[in-house]
Amino acid sequence: MKLTSEQVKQTVNQLGAQVLPDEHPAMPQLNSMFGEHTFFVDEMGLKVLEPTGSPDTERHSGEVVSLADWGDSDLTRLMAHEPEPTGVIVVFEHVRH
Repeated sequence: MKLTSEQVKQTVNQLGAQVLPDEHPAMPQLNSMFGEHTFFVDEMGLKVLEPTGSPDTERHSGEVVSLADWGDSDLTRLMAHEPEPTGVIVVFEHVRH
């Protein structure tokens, strides 16, 4: 799931994870491995959000899915694994323009 800039801000606030910018050198490889997503990293590894709920609802949300864990104690090498839902839900508040 690709997120808007407002959704990225809300996700960072709720998760405490860092977003990987689209210009990051790893993005082409991540997109080819996992598809078009907004990617986040935290102390556990690489995460994305998958949509939850119905699109008709006023509040949208996404479930955090783990895609890779850190393979070293320096947090420099990710080891991919099967996508694992974490049970953590990020709720996006509607922002009026």
